[in-house]
Amino acid sequence: AWVAFIGATSGTALASIPERAAAAIFSRPETLVTGVFAPTGRAEKVDGGFQVSGRWQWGSGSQNADWVLGGCLLMEDGEPLLDAAGRPRHHMMILPAGEIEFLDTWQVSGLCGTGSLDYRVEDVFVPEERAVGYLPGDAAKTPLYAFPNFTFLALGIGAVCMGIARAAIDELVTLGVEKKRRGARKTIAHKSSAQAALAAAEAGLRSARLLYYDALNKAWESAQAQGEVSVALRGDLRLATTHAVQVSADVVDEMYKLGGGASVYKTSRLQRYFRDIHVATQHIMVAPQTLETVGSLLFGLDTDVSML
Repeated sequence: AWVAFIGATSGTALASIPERAAAAIFSRPETLVTGVFAPTGRAEKVDGGFQVSGRWQWGSGSQNADWVLGGCLLMEDGEPLLDAAGRPRHHMMILPAGEIEFLDTWQVSGLCGTGSLDYRVEDVFVPEERAVGYLPGDAAKTPLYAFPNFTFLALGIGAVCMGIARAAIDELVTLGVEKKRRGARKTIAHKSSAQAALAAAEAGLRSARLLYYDALNKAWESAQAQGEVSVALRGDLRLATTHAVQVSADVVDEMYKLGGGASVYKTSRLQRYFRDIHVATQHIMVAPQTLETVGSLLFGLDTDVSML
């Protein structure tokens, strides 16, 4: 699920390059594009394109990809290229997977199957038409592209986390009707405290899901009708997404505890859900700072919304 949403969000970059280049990259329906937005690479301007070097973290699914994105600071003659406002320009470069060195850094507690390792390139040429947003593009005008990339990324994380939480509840229900704690006469399912905890978890997850889809539906309606998603709606989306992730983590924690000693074994799905959810919560797109940004908006203060 994690790699699927990374592929979906990364693929939207093709709308911000010339159509001929996008068609060449997405020449087969099974083409997978992944990548990292963070501009930890450098792209030196040369005739017809850029010489790119850099290293990126959290390269989810990149070993299975055909093309991999890497965010870069644009340079010319050793100096940063500036935009019209005098700020350094950052663009993602679309790199062929065959040019990339993948590093075995993904030794982690959870989300192990995402393969979110580091990768790097050294002095790889990237033509201008594969620098996302660099050339005047044929960017799609459909409602989908009214959503900022950061919003897409956060929404995907929220969806995965709610899926993990749902799986944890289902697993606990299956375990609870069979398992008795040592010395107990009744199964977990017959304990009143477990019943109350399960009901509260179910209510919390369903409520978070409703808020998530309510915010998403309102933003989609705006994108369809007006061709944009306002800052207020983007704030609502990020509030709903971060809340969904936090609630999902709480639900998984509770199901893990209710599972008792059975939860700690590697054969238990509950321990895997516990590890996975607590890696997902560390992602910057759903960090607690998101709530600070949204709270500032709700107070009507001047707020940096560049990450919304």
